[in-house]
Amino acid sequence: MKQLKGIKILLVDDEQHILDFLELGLQNEGFEVMTAQDGLTAITLCNKFQPHIAILDVMMPGMDGFEVCRMIKKTDNVAVIMLTAKDEVDDRVKGLTLGADDYMVKPFSFEELLARIYARIRNHFPNLFGEVVIGPLRMDDRRKEISLHDRVLELSPTEYELLKFMAINHGLVLSKTMILDKVWGYDFGGEENIVEVYIRSLRDKLNDKEHKLIRTIRGAGYRMDLA
Repeated sequence: MKQLKGIKILLVDDEQHILDFLELGLQNEGFEVMTAQDGLTAITLCNKFQPHIAILDVMMPGMDGFEVCRMIKKTDNVAVIMLTAKDEVDDRVKGLTLGADDYMVKPFSFEELLARIYARIRNHFPNLFGEVVIGPLRMDDRRKEISLHDRVLELSPTEYELLKFMAINHGLVLSKTMILDKVWGYDFGGEENIVEVYIRSLRDKLNDKEHKLIRTIRGAGYRMDLA
């Protein structure tokens, strides 16, 4: 991923030591980074800096991360990762409803944050890559095709979106709720069991009889494992 040049990340957190740590790490990865400690500064920087990714702390004095997310999502094509010290379902739902693309609970590892940043880049800015190759999968979003070992898979539109979402987020555990939100949409009124049906279909088409590519994480969801 370090071959990508010019990827800009905006960090917003009211704790200076967190900003310093993340800024140094992301700069070492080759990203352009700017920081802000409050919401108003973050919005101003978004307009000037035009980041690809905004990493927003939820709990900030004055304008909180939710409001910043809502405002920048109105006009900017920026992927938003929200950070919180609380693992509250209501907070996650609120952030995702306002347009956030991902959610992380403090404390988190820098490696996991990197994985989520790369996932958001692949998802939001596929033209930076052309075709995306992840392990044995080759994804061409322009043709809406996914190949496994150079064999084009026969996928329905929903299967395509589901496999793409899981591949982009490979290595991360994805809950059924998260999958429904991102693939079927927030207004989906059906049952969570539909995820199981589509996972079963993908496993068949991937010839994943032993569930080595798409693993079931009991009580948590699913994880795609790609080399």
